[in-house]
Amino acid sequence: MSQTVDRALSILPLLAEGPANLEQVATRLGVHKSTALRLLRTLHEHGMVYRQQDQRYRLGARLFALAQEAVENLDVREIAHPHLVALNERCGHTVHLAVYEENEVLYIDKVESRYPVRMYSRIGKPVAITVAAVAKLLLADLPEPERRTVAERLSYPAYTPRSTPNADAFLKELAAVREQGWATDFGGHEESINCVGAPIRGTDGRVVAACSVSAPNVVVTAEELLSLLPLVRRTAEEISREYSGGAPVSPAPHGAGTAPGATTPHDPSHGKPEKRAEETSS
Repeated sequence: MSQTVDRALSILPLLAEGPANLEQVATRLGVHKSTALRLLRTLHEHGMVYRQQDQRYRLGARLFALAQEAVENLDVREIAHPHLVALNERCGHTVHLAVYEENEVLYIDKVESRYPVRMYSRIGKPVAITVAAVAKLLLADLPEPERRTVAERLSYPAYTPRSTPNADAFLKELAAVREQGWATDFGGHEESINCVGAPIRGTDGRVVAACSVSAPNVVVTAEELLSLLPLVRRTAEEISREYSGGAPVSPAPHGAGTAPGATTPHDPSHGKPEKRAEETSS
C-alpha cells in the first residue's frame, strides 16, 4: 500500500474515536500539518470526513452510507454455505441456516445428512418457532421488550411432551439461550429429532442468522449430538468473522463452553434401508 493511502486510511480510525483538529491528526500520523491538511481535504472532498465549524474533523456521512450499503448487500447465505458444507463433512448430519424475517424464522440453506435417515425440511419454509434451536437463537437476541411482545403473541402447539408450553416458559428459555450463546431442541417438535445450534453475528454483535446440526435419535443420541456443539460454535464464529469482513465480533456469552455430559459421537452403521424423518424444527 502506498504511503499516502496508508496515511489517509489511518485518519479514519482516529476520527472514529471522536472529532480531532488538524494538529491532533498530524501528531497522530507523525507528519507535518500541511501533509495532514492535504489528506483531510481529499477525504473531505469524497465525503469521508467532515469539517465542523470549530475546525475539527469528524467522520463524514458518505462513509456511513457506504457502510450501510455494504451491509445491506451482504448475503449471509453465500458467505455461510462453504462453512456449512465443511461442517456437514465433519459430522455427517443435516445442517441448516436460518434467519428471522417478518415475524417468521425461515430456513435459507440446508446441507443434507449423509446418513440414510433424512429430513423433509425445505429452504424457504418457516420453522416451528417456539421449539426450534435456530428460532431460540434469533429471538433471544431481540431487545427485551420486543422479545416479550413476540413471545406473548405466539401460540404454543404441544407438538410433543417436550414442547414449550407457554410464553413465560419460552421467555425463560430465551434468557438462558442469550446467556449461554447456544441452543438446543431435544424432541420439542418431534420426539425423534434432536438439534444443536449457534448464532452468527454481524460487526455490531447482533445475531443476523443461526446455524444448526440436526439428527434423528436412531442415528445419534441427544448426548452424542451435544458433543458436536463446540464444532457448531466454531463454524458459526468463522461465518461471523467472514460476514464481518474479518472485524472482531462480540465474544461468546458467559457460560458457553463445552456442554456438560457430552460424549463422543458414534458412527452409525451403514447399509440401512433409507428412511425419512418428519419435518425437523432445528
